[in-house]
Amino acid sequence: MAQPRQFDQKWSFTVEIDDVERADFMTCSELTVEAAEVAHWEGGSIIPKKAAGRLTFSDVTLERGATNDADLYDWFVSTSNAAAGTGLAEPDYYRNLDIICKDRDGSELKRWRLYGAWPKTFTAGDWDNTADEVVIERVVLAFDRFERIA
Repeated sequence: MAQPRQFDQKWSFTVEIDDVERADFMTCSELTVEAAEVAHWEGGSIIPKKAAGRLTFSDVTLERGATNDADLYDWFVSTSNAAAGTGLAEPDYYRNLDIICKDRDGSELKRWRLYGAWPKTFTAGDWDNTADEVVIERVVLAFDRFERIA
């Protein structure tokens, strides 16, 4: 007999980032990969031959409430220092990270690993004396690829 499907909860996730002590986030944008389409017409055909081309992985954005924790900012600084040409032969700012989807009881349902991530944009937040909210820190990560970890 078929088992009913159990849907993943959108709100129940954690993130683990190499060398980042506190990686609790409020939101994480979707993981997206797109294959380019290679099309060519042979012998006067009116229908092209199509094949998959190179892959493009979209950036991921993570958001959290700002605190005195500087791990994400320090990571971004290491990226900008390398981009400024500090003499590093191999950039040391690349990191792997895991996005872990959890069940209601906190147990792990699935894990997505991002390889070669680095902070492309860091936003310290915005401020408003009329708001009843916390300051939100945002980091946009570029990365090489992702895969689902069994």
